[in-house]
Amino acid sequence: MAISIDKKIVGYSVAKKDDAETQAEEKKSSEDNVVQMHEKVERPEFLSGSTYKVKTPLSDHSLYITINDMILNHGTEHEHRRPFEIFINSKNMDQFQWVVALTRVISAVFRKGGDVTFLAEELQAVFDPKGGYFKKGGKFMPSLVAEIGETIEIHLRSLGMMGGDELTEQQKKLISEKRAEYESKNSATKETADQKEESPFPEGAQLCSKCNTKAVILMDGCMTCLNCSDSKCG
Repeated sequence: MAISIDKKIVGYSVAKKDDAETQAEEKKSSEDNVVQMHEKVERPEFLSGSTYKVKTPLSDHSLYITINDMILNHGTEHEHRRPFEIFINSKNMDQFQWVVALTRVISAVFRKGGDVTFLAEELQAVFDPKGGYFKKGGKFMPSLVAEIGETIEIHLRSLGMMGGDELTEQQKKLISEKRAEYESKNSATKETADQKEESPFPEGAQLCSKCNTKAVILMDGCMTCLNCSDSKCG
């Protein structure tokens, strides 16, 4: 709509946006420039990462899993670290073909960006038809693939991409009390030094269906896990 000015213009000033609107636009512009992980992000010459040693009873040689990370928006308030690629190496070449294929697929998913935590969950759900094995400490691992998935989960937790399953103080206290009570009742049965070193839980403990650790004992007529506090009685 046109406005007719009949009087002589004697002065003028430029209208300015208020501070709140200006800050909102600056914030939006800043967020628009935030770089997220996607498949077109070019790999820099140098990447830092972590290497995890995995020793299983399936092989005489250890497995070394290296996960390299990329730092996005370096030096800004939006700086964050995301996994970019994974390598698995071992002297044992029996599994070389599928291990190389697995690392390439996982690395491709990393570079896609978004929520990659499902990788750890899916891999840990893989069961070996020949049967799994128990790790040191009594935790059951259904397959070598599942152990790789657990390693990825440990790495994602270190980056803050996955939350922890820490027990509450009340749960820790309950577990300590239950364990002390159980051990006092069974003090007549002594474990050997090797058995104590192999597992921190009482001998004869059953496998927990929740945390896959041989830590389930019968307490007060109820099967209770001394590792994650899971109980059949609720």
